[in-house]
Amino acid sequence: MTFSARELSTRTRLGLLTLAPILLVLLLVIFFPPDGLDRSQSAQFIGRFHLLAIHFPIVFILLVPILEIVGRSRRFPDLRPVIEFVMGLATVSASFAAILGWCLARSGGYSGALVSQHMWGGICVAATTWLAWVLRLADTEKRKRVYGIALAMMVSLVSFTGYRGGQLSQGEDHLTEYMPGPLRAVLGISNAVKPAAKTSTGANQATFYSTYIQPIFTAHCVGCHGPNKQKAKLRLDSYEELMRGASCGHVIRPGNPQGSELFERVTLPADNDDFMPADKKRPLSSSEVKLVELWISAGASGTMPANGIKNLPRPDTAVAEVSFHEIDSAAVAKERTALAGAVSQLQQRFPGILDYESRSSADLVVDASLWGAKFGDNELSEFAPVRERIVAADLTNTTITDRSASSIAAMKHLRKLSLMNDGVTDTTVQALRSLSELESLNLFHTAVSAAGLQAISGLPRLQRIYVHQTKISPDASIPVLLKDKISF
Repeated sequence: MTFSARELSTRTRLGLLTLAPILLVLLLVIFFPPDGLDRSQSAQFIGRFHLLAIHFPIVFILLVPILEIVGRSRRFPDLRPVIEFVMGLATVSASFAAILGWCLARSGGYSGALVSQHMWGGICVAATTWLAWVLRLADTEKRKRVYGIALAMMVSLVSFTGYRGGQLSQGEDHLTEYMPGPLRAVLGISNAVKPAAKTSTGANQATFYSTYIQPIFTAHCVGCHGPNKQKAKLRLDSYEELMRGASCGHVIRPGNPQGSELFERVTLPADNDDFMPADKKRPLSSSEVKLVELWISAGASGTMPANGIKNLPRPDTAVAEVSFHEIDSAAVAKERTALAGAVSQLQQRFPGILDYESRSSADLVVDASLWGAKFGDNELSEFAPVRERIVAADLTNTTITDRSASSIAAMKHLRKLSLMNDGVTDTTVQALRSLSELESLNLFHTAVSAAGLQAISGLPRLQRIYVHQTKISPDASIPVLLKDKISF
């Protein structure tokens, strides 16, 4: 079969035209790869059609070898001319699906090895399909032999890319999770449960995090926030990765679960767009939520021993339902306006330390733990203009001493307070007797003794006091009202 120059020119132009979108998505992936950041919602909307579009190239590509085989029979010789048209559709649809996939990954906050492999697999599918199509149009025997190789590569690549896509959407073990035992044995696939994600590096002893918290993240979160796939650049497969945070910043505020983005997400109503786990995956149980809350309240430590928190909820223990009241946006805005000047000055003076408790609150949280020795009594005294709106204060690892006792006591609405590794003594604890809303007090590694506890034994809302590595021993004389609230 021969072509006229005019026909060849038309096919050449068609080939170049269909190659253009493949080169476009290649350049987009090279220069603008997915980086775990959320972007335009319109781009995300367009990208969501990737899940629909990918079915078209899969069907067309798998149809090609069927048509090649069946078309060689005497009964269906008329099928062979259709192959070139089907391959053209496969090339165009594969390119279109790859572009939509890039839109979704780039704008939707995706990153990780699985995302990259799936994306590059899609580009290779489009390129190999285009190559096979061009070779199919050729008239030389040599090119026809190469066509067979390209056809085999095309089918293999679409299978690999589809498998990676399934891992992204359904989990890495989506093909083997419910595989029958006999088939597992034939394929040599172990029945063992996949190993839990790694915990804190270098930790040889059982910690509270490795015993209670990491298993929760492994069961509910690592599928989207693990080593191979990271939504919003957040990994939850180890303590170090968790505390590193996400693209939006830290997701855990030690000592302040209500101000922690992660805890806020898992306690939202299930129909909220920000609720986690997403995609209708099984949510955390009430006891799992309570464990995470207790751990964050205790300082979110990666080294706290497994028995560091007492009276843990049992797996079948129901925890009181969280109620969600209507937010009066106008009232919140009015309250924030009254604080705006002082808050702005403090945020400029102490970057990263002061923030609002949540998007719907005018209450404030102080997290000076990252400033360490740079933050002391003088610095805390500068927060006097807003201290009555402070509901959580994390002063871990700072140089706070008993000089700040009166400043802390003036935070009348304080609910969470961490003085871990600070230079405070019984004097500071005794000054806390006026904090009627205090719920959690972390005194890890301080010089506080049992004598200082009597002053706070009558606080009505106090639920937990953490006294590991203090002068308070398990056999010390502890006020009766506090005995069930002490965690060593």
